[in-house]
Parts: sequence; C-alpha cells; structure tokens
Amino acid sequence: MIGKKFKSITVLCALGVFVAGSAWGETVAVGHLTDFTGPTGGVGSHYGPGVIDALNYVNANGGINGKQIVFDTVDYSYKADRAVATYKKWKSGLDPVAIQGWGTADTEALVKFIARDKVAYISASYSGHLTDPSGKSPRTKGKAPYNFFYGPSYSDGCRGLVQWAMDDWKAKGGSGKPKFSHMGDNHPYPNAPKDACGAYAEELGFEILSPIVYSMKPADTKAQCLSLKESGANYAYLGNTSGSNISLIKSCETVGVETQFLANIWGWDENGITAAQDSGDGVAWVVGGTPWKAGASDNPVMKAISATSAKSTDEYRALHYIRGVCSTMFMVDAMKMADKKGELNGTGIKNAMESMEGYVPAGLEGVCLPSTWTSEDHRGTTLVSVYKSAYNGGDFKMEKQATVEVPRREEWLGW
Repeated sequence: MIGKKFKSITVLCALGVFVAGSAWGETVAVGHLTDFTGPTGGVGSHYGPGVIDALNYVNANGGINGKQIVFDTVDYSYKADRAVATYKKWKSGLDPVAIQGWGTADTEALVKFIARDKVAYISASYSGHLTDPSGKSPRTKGKAPYNFFYGPSYSDGCRGLVQWAMDDWKAKGGSGKPKFSHMGDNHPYPNAPKDACGAYAEELGFEILSPIVYSMKPADTKAQCLSLKESGANYAYLGNTSGSNISLIKSCETVGVETQFLANIWGWDENGITAAQDSGDGVAWVVGGTPWKAGASDNPVMKAISATSAKSTDEYRALHYIRGVCSTMFMVDAMKMADKKGELNGTGIKNAMESMEGYVPAGLEGVCLPSTWTSEDHRGTTLVSVYKSAYNGGDFKMEKQATVEVPRREEWLGW
C-alpha cells in the first residue's frame, strides 16, 4: 500500500522503468521500503522522506555518473509478509540492484532472498544479526553477505548505553550493583539486543532483572511502570520506538518511577521530547550523527538535499531524517564506485561498501558518522554517541554526554 503523500513519487519513478533508454537515457533501479502508516510510522515519517529527498537530490545532480535512479517507495505498514511480497514483485519488474529497507523482522526475513539474488540491502534495522557476512559467528542467525546499515548495531548501541550508565552510576556515588532491566515489545526489533546487551551489562557489574514487556503501540502502561518501580531498577533500556515510549514515560511519572531510562536510536527523538515535555527530561539515548541544531543545518549538501523536499527549506529536520539521508548517500557513493568499475550491480555495490574505511559520504563530513565495512565484518561503527534530552519549556535541548567506544570483539559479530 502506498501512502498518499508519496504516491506521486512512486508513480513517476515506476514510469521511469518503461521509458528507460529513451527520454531519460540509462537508468538504475532502487527499491525503498518504508513505514508511514504502521506502528513505527512515527519515526518512518521522518526517515523515509530523508531517503526520498536524497535520491531526488542525486538525480537532480547527475545521478549515478549520468544514470538516473529509478526508485519505488512502498509503505508496507511494518508487515513483514508485505515486505517479502513487495520484494518478489520488484524482482519480477523493477529488478533493483540495491534496496533501502526498513524493519528488523522484514529485513531478517529477506536475508536469504537478497543473498541468493545478490542485491545490496541497506536497512534501517540495526540488528546485530545482520553484521556477519560470512556466517562464521556461532551466535549469528546465518550469513548476511549483502546486508548493511548505517550506525552502530542495536546491540552495540545498548552496550554503549550500559557502559555510559555504569560510569554514571559511579559518578553519582552509587554503591553495590546497579539494577538493569530490558523493556520492549515481544518482537524481533526490541528483542534484537536483549541477550547481547544483558550479557555485557552483567559483565560490567549490573544486576540483571527480568525483562518487562510493553506494546509498540501507544497504550496505558501503568502496570508495567508499577512493575518497574517495584523491581528497584536503576537503569532501564527502552527497546521500542518513541511513540510508545512517550506513553510509558508519562505513565511511569504518575506512579513515581525514578529509573534512568536508556533508549535505542529509534526510541527517543524530537517528537518524544516535545510530547512527553518535562516527563521526558533526562532520557539518555543513542544519536547516529550530527543533529540539525548542532551543525547539520549548516552543511551545504544537507541543506541542498533538504531543499528538494516539499517542505520549507528552513524547516527543522529530525534526527531520523538525517540518518535517512546518510544511509542513502553511503549507498549512492557505493553505486558510483561500482559504476566506475563497470560493476553497477548488487555485487559491485557490496564490494564498494566493503572497501570503505573511515568513510563519510562526499560533502557530508561532520554530519554522517565515519564508517568501515569489510568482507568479514559489517559492523560499520562501534562508536556510540550518548545524548540526554530536556524539554526546556518547548525550546528542547539535546546535550551530548559521551562518545562511548564499544569493544569490537570477534565473539560479538552477528550478536
């Protein structure tokens, strides 16, 4: 199902498939899965436009070394079966060499298909299971040779948060073992880092409490908050997206929870800060790149990409939008590298991604995180930027607390 807002973009790009080789000259196809209407639509509605704007910007500035990108944006409403069906439809028509993907359940479900078909897949799922290209790790779910993502994995993001939390505990004069709880829906995305992060937290000296399940859809979570309060948790990792976390944090305030919340990269953002207001002050979370107010708005390429949108060119761009741009521009640069070698296909793009070392997309230095992928390790970075938020009467603040270097342990590959 195509969201109405982006239907015209999809139709225009699909039309390009049929005029390829005539009015547009040479083209190259890219698929784009997104969620605008499902349970992660609150964050997808920012990330998806970042992908679309970046692709339109590239096409307006020479494409892939002169080749226009034909792309199809499909809102699959966060339903894995729809994502698989869309992929199969693409393969029989659009035949993309690369895909900008979305969720964890669908990305993991597609791993075997894209490996078989040799399609480069850059997802918005940062599951650690996607980081082992050769399947050599005993903890991995299998080979994921064509999967990439921008930023630290969910597991490394959570590891960075608990590493920061232990430092925070000590700085505040805490004694004994701080208590840690994982919270989130019983779903592949919130569960992706649960065991990996819990093991590292225990290694650091945390007491690990029983996980608490709450829905990815905004709901009354007073029961979960009472359980959290009774557990005495000092730190709790929120594995859901910001929409449901707003409800949780507000509910927890009403019952007097004093736990320090730690949120994943999708778990807290501008919407969360403004909707939760003072209830959300002090949430610590993972930020993947430079925020708009901290310099991204001054970057010429980011400004130009933003200007391709239907929105005002001076409108604030959310954290997720910026990551959508960065993810897409890594793919675009890999496509250009592959094309120069006469290998503008999934394997050529994969090889180009795996040649990047401390790489940043052209012109986006200081905005996107430097990333390195190899044929043996698809963990693009293990540096985790931890921020804290403050509502500040509506003029919200996002203040960086630390950049945590998570160990790149061999046994953590694929986990």
